[in-house]
Amino acid sequence: MEKVANNGGGGGYWWWAAASGVQLVWGIYSFRKGYSGDSRLMPLKAFGVASLFVGATATATVGTLRASGIHSVKDAIEAGESIRSGLGVKGRG
Repeated sequence: MEKVANNGGGGGYWWWAAASGVQLVWGIYSFRKGYSGDSRLMPLKAFGVASLFVGATATATVGTLRASGIHSVKDAIEAGESIRSGLGVKGRG
């Protein structure tokens, strides 16, 4: 696993956390505000609010994975093997 230079501990991943937080707050605000306006546009607004929640979840997930050092599928497999061996669970192969 190649280590990437990380100036300041968290690297630039605080941007991911900030973006996730903004999307989540915006989604909650839009959801609580409800719908006002032309009823023909309601499905578009519902899609937009749902997209904010999905985007916030995706951004938080990617930021968490990157900040924890998982940058590829191989890294995720190695982390899973490490967790399984720590728990004493045998692998599949």
